[in-house]
Amino acid sequence: MSRYRIEIRVTPRKGILDPQGKAIHHALHSLGWAQVDDVRVGKAIHVELDADDAGAARDEAEAMCRKLLANPVTEDFEVYQVEEAGA
Repeated sequence: MSRYRIEIRVTPRKGILDPQGKAIHHALHSLGWAQVDDVRVGKAIHVELDADDAGAARDEAEAMCRKLLANPVTEDFEVYQVEEAGA
């Protein structure tokens, strides 16, 4: 069994109001970055866990997201990175 570091990204679903993203979008425009089309603000969650392999670690992370880390009604999640902790 090895220890894995996992990064999970949780973001608001498309079509869901994102007031923080909208505020940043307007601020970027007012600072001269008019080419910015959209901003979505989410969260990154870093987890370390023991698993038999990277696939099992990813499966565990996805189960955590479905049960606790992401609201399935308003948020999407992506298990972005799975790497051995020693790597």
